[in-house]
Amino acid sequence: MNVVDSSGWLEYFTDGTNINFFSPAIEDPDELVVPSISIYEVFKRILQQRSEHDALQAAAAMMSGKIADLDQTLAMNAARISTDLRLPMADSIILATARKYDAVLWTQDDDFKSIKGVRYVQKIA
Repeated sequence: MNVVDSSGWLEYFTDGTNINFFSPAIEDPDELVVPSISIYEVFKRILQQRSEHDALQAAAAMMSGKIADLDQTLAMNAARISTDLRLPMADSIILATARKYDAVLWTQDDDFKSIKGVRYVQKIA
């Protein structure tokens, strides 16, 4: 299973320099788990920078994978991860989701680069 961090989705939707790194995980929806918070983050960013139409298209594409909603167990696990690893809320929810599904987390976010179970690539400006 795979979880793609919001930064990876945004890289994919904007044809960023690391698109080829994220494409295999994103383009295999049968193995893709999408944290609901990632839909929030990606939809919001695209809505701010482009249009509602583009944001809706991105959200629809993200929904091709299995959507992982934030429930009380996932929230508490994310809080533990946030405290232990000093991660921001959204990052801890995304990592907790990856761990719940025994998935690889794909990212270009520096906060994750030394965490077990993460495939990290450096963001190229």
